[in-house]
Amino acid sequence: MTMSMSMSSVLQSCSSSSSSSWVGPKSSSSSSSSSSVAMIANHRPSPPLIIIEARTRREDREARHARIRKKVEGTPERPRLCVFRSNKHMYVQVIDDTKMHTLASASTMQKPVSQDLDCSAGPTIEIAKRIGEAIAKSCLDKGITMVAFDRGGYLYHGRIQALADAAREHGLQF
Repeated sequence: MTMSMSMSSVLQSCSSSSSSSWVGPKSSSSSSSSSSVAMIANHRPSPPLIIIEARTRREDREARHARIRKKVEGTPERPRLCVFRSNKHMYVQVIDDTKMHTLASASTMQKPVSQDLDCSAGPTIEIAKRIGEAIAKSCLDKGITMVAFDRGGYLYHGRIQALADAAREHGLQF
């Protein structure tokens, strides 16, 4: 429902309800005591106060991530591969949610990933592929072959998709 639709429906409901309940001023022929009572009884109610709160892109992403987390849970047999992306870096963790324990991690802050590539402008698709390779290699060294992919509320597109594809190519199953 868009804001314009909700505003028009609220205004229509206010105008239809208030027009039927409001009666114009009484004629001057009635007594002064009855006219003051009539003015109070015929007072038009004020329209409802509408508060519109702006949501940021971060709040929307966090809401999507919360919905995803209701469905995706890491177990010892199939831990959760969680992705976080910022403007400057990208982080990936493999988490066992039953023990609340991080089993493996990779990021652009680690030397094997960042030493060959320039990460100063932020993570690119090429850097995301390198991180996917690093996390797959780290998981396979620890005996983890299957993971549940948690995209962290981000769209499965661009850097997130490149990371997932690289991890799949290097042996992780999800």
